[in-house]
Amino acid sequence: MSNSAFFNRRDFLKSTALAGAAGAAVATFGDQAFAEDFPAETLNVVTHAGPGGGTDITTRMMMLRARRVFKQDLVVVNKRGGSGSAALMYTKSRPRDGYTFMTITQSHIFQIIQKKVPIKIEEMVGLARATDDPQIVTVSSNSKIKTLDDLMAAAAAKKGGLKWGTTFAGGADHVGIHNFAKACGNMPYTIVPFKGGGDIVTNLVSGNIDVALLNYAEGESQYSAGEFRPVVSLSEEPIAALNGVKTARDSGVDSVASTVRGFACLSGVPQDRIDILSGGLVKAMEHGVYQGYLASGGMPKSSVIGAEKWTAHIRRIYDESTTALTELGML
Repeated sequence: MSNSAFFNRRDFLKSTALAGAAGAAVATFGDQAFAEDFPAETLNVVTHAGPGGGTDITTRMMMLRARRVFKQDLVVVNKRGGSGSAALMYTKSRPRDGYTFMTITQSHIFQIIQKKVPIKIEEMVGLARATDDPQIVTVSSNSKIKTLDDLMAAAAAKKGGLKWGTTFAGGADHVGIHNFAKACGNMPYTIVPFKGGGDIVTNLVSGNIDVALLNYAEGESQYSAGEFRPVVSLSEEPIAALNGVKTARDSGVDSVASTVRGFACLSGVPQDRIDILSGGLVKAMEHGVYQGYLASGGMPKSSVIGAEKWTAHIRRIYDESTTALTELGML
């Protein structure tokens, strides 16, 4: 998701942050939840993105209630560089005591797949998923493409297929496009890389590209203004804000893709502390403040899941992305 999409919701974020700071009574997380010695001091959340980015805002929105749940302060430790590799290496250097954990995205998993860090996927322990932001196959309203069948026919009729905007070759968007095209019977396509989601939106409006995978918040104003046409969503369930647009699965193509963020630590943290962190993070993000943040970006309540399911999702991303990058000749 682009940074600009989050800035479009600045008023919401500002008001909820103030509400969280001045909010009601301290929440508790069960009689057995907190051992006397954990957490007994500040919790450090390592991020790889600068202030104002999607990862940073997601982390800070979680922290609004997590401070109350854990009865401790949480601070952001920013380690930028290498699409998540700097954050991974910093976390690897810290004691495995539960006081340091990460906000991760697909980028971190890609660093492990491409062996850019000396960390194996088995070392990544999910604590809680924070966002599951479905991607939407989107064209300009000026396009003749209105249905999934139209899309596939147009791709077949054009040498090299349609031009898809993406952030960079071999990234999560590229993998999502590849897997979708494969599910469409190896539909031909050409990717056109851009610096970020904002550039993709601009070039889709201007007609420099034919189609893009967007998160709802990235194209929210254009969807609302009728400038963009969502063809299908790559979500598990239809996106309510899209007013009846079918999922790819409901249209006969088995393809699901989303932008995910969540919290994770590295193996070696005692299991009782993993359980405390997971339970506390889920409780914090089930609160209305965080749920309002999800709703403002068109994300479902089901975004928030605990350690077991999130760890399984991390492994699935790793396996599916490894396969896709191998097929693309990029490993």
